[in-house]
Amino acid sequence: MSFSLAHALTGLFWLGALLLLGGLARRASLWQQGRSASVSWLGLLAMPKRYFVDIHHVVAREPAVARAHVAAAGGGVAILLLSALNYGLMLYQGWLDVLLVLMAAMMLLGARMMQARRLQAPPRLSQGRWQVLPARLRLFALGSLLAAGLLFAGPQLGMAGQLIAVVALLMLALGGAELALGIGLGWPMKHAVAGLLHLAFHPRAERFAGKSSDLKPLNLAAGELGVAKVEDFAWNRLLSFDACVQCGKCEAACPAYAAGQPLNPKKLIQDMVAAQSRGTDPAYAGNPHPGREAAVVVKPGEDIVGSVLAAETLWSCTTCRACVENCPMLIEHVDTVVNLRRHVTLSRGEVPGKGSEALANLRNTDTVGGYPLAVRYNWAIDLDLPVLQPGDQTEWLLLAGEGAFDMRYQRALRALVKVLKAAGVKVAVLGEAERDCGDVARRLGDEAGFQRLAKANIATLAQYRFDRIVTPDPHVFHCLANEYPALGGQFEVWHHSKLLEHLLARRAIPLKVDATPLPPLTFHDPCYLGRYNDGFNAPRNVLKGIGIKVVDMQRSGRDARCCGWGGGAAFTDIPGQRRIPDMRMDDIRETGTGRVAVACPNCTAMLEGVVGERADVIELAELVAERLA
Repeated sequence: MSFSLAHALTGLFWLGALLLLGGLARRASLWQQGRSASVSWLGLLAMPKRYFVDIHHVVAREPAVARAHVAAAGGGVAILLLSALNYGLMLYQGWLDVLLVLMAAMMLLGARMMQARRLQAPPRLSQGRWQVLPARLRLFALGSLLAAGLLFAGPQLGMAGQLIAVVALLMLALGGAELALGIGLGWPMKHAVAGLLHLAFHPRAERFAGKSSDLKPLNLAAGELGVAKVEDFAWNRLLSFDACVQCGKCEAACPAYAAGQPLNPKKLIQDMVAAQSRGTDPAYAGNPHPGREAAVVVKPGEDIVGSVLAAETLWSCTTCRACVENCPMLIEHVDTVVNLRRHVTLSRGEVPGKGSEALANLRNTDTVGGYPLAVRYNWAIDLDLPVLQPGDQTEWLLLAGEGAFDMRYQRALRALVKVLKAAGVKVAVLGEAERDCGDVARRLGDEAGFQRLAKANIATLAQYRFDRIVTPDPHVFHCLANEYPALGGQFEVWHHSKLLEHLLARRAIPLKVDATPLPPLTFHDPCYLGRYNDGFNAPRNVLKGIGIKVVDMQRSGRDARCCGWGGGAAFTDIPGQRRIPDMRMDDIRETGTGRVAVACPNCTAMLEGVVGERADVIELAELVAERLA
């Protein structure tokens, strides 16, 4: 009995392997629709680390899910490897059967945990074939357990053993079909193969070497104008869409989805899957874009935006990267959104709301609001703030950003200058030589406008002598520090929270000696400071350094809710059921502090724009200035 079962398992293994390879070839033909992309084959060697370490940094945020995934996926991978060794290579070693029994038991436990979760599934999880996947995995694990156990026990089981062997083979065939056929037919287990390949050939391989959140420039001279059709995506970007496990963590984190705007990032990725597969994959069984039908009609040859994807869905995104940070498969949703926007903006000129006006202002005045550059620093006329001249030298160059035109934020800028002067910091500004950094243009898809502004700023800054740049605007900070280098601009840029933290640590800022305890407050993490640049600690250290206790919101730090400004969303203004800043103010109210500290001019504007009773919004530098001796 053991001899025949062993050979049956060998045949079943190689049949499954052939079906898997055939399905992979079919799926690869879909990925090959995309543009060529430069990838390193060394990514295959890095794949285990990326799978066991990088992915689990995200998965481990839900400990129960992490344990289930380790048991089910880890046990499953071990079963496949041991089966390839023992049955595929026909070694038929008893000690390998023992290991198979142990791994099958682990996988069975993991699949049972997954099935229990599916019985009380959170709304973000997709249903359909995903709902029955744990049961299929249990079949595979139980079949492996029975077959390996029989082979280890030997031939003395007689007819009963033969019957159990047949049952085990049927279980293996039914359960294994999910993997063997999944990649070719687009079933849920396609993510197991596509996900591993995605990790090996990730569109942002640099992500695994450190923080990477910069948008990549288009080669405008070569006619690159963003993504219109599936074939405009790079092939490994199409591959990344197939890695989606439809867990809905991006959906739960998305501020636009929570506000009832027509964007569900999980559905966005599945729209891209439908576009590349021409709608041949099983029907999507998750939540739709709010206010939209779940089903999409794929018309070959048509642009993605306007057919598979509604333009309003595209413009609802705040580019906050909450979806990216919460994706266990490390898919880059924001890159997809911006690349689609680039085509709509550059080729069609269709930007909703006041987005077109903002882009026109940038073209005509080099400011988003259409202001004369000469008035950017009028707020500092009485502060004796030097305007740097070509050839002059300064330690710190202050770039105020677009917030300098806003009367409310001018108070924050004055407070910052006051603190820096009290600390003896040598600081100067560019005056009317300072243009907009180009962040809004780039996020609204006007890559040509961004590159024009960036190159002009780089040329301007090259005329001046300074050690470092400091700015209170996270968008300016991110652009100069992370996106200008691709165009030749290499600068050391600090967000003002880091400089204030540095000065407080050196005791360079003279503070009041006051025994009266200061009232606690909460802190709102700006997306472009926090998630984009890991700037979570510096603002909190500043507040602690001046004696203020921070009561964090439930959604804070890496999980902080966006204020609603980013990505040009304040200009496109796609309607929903609620406004994102109103929801953020609810988060603030729940802390009971009545005050919120901010470290971004855009966050300040959005939170202070909340109608009705709200918490006091205070900029970080204002709080430090209040404590000056």
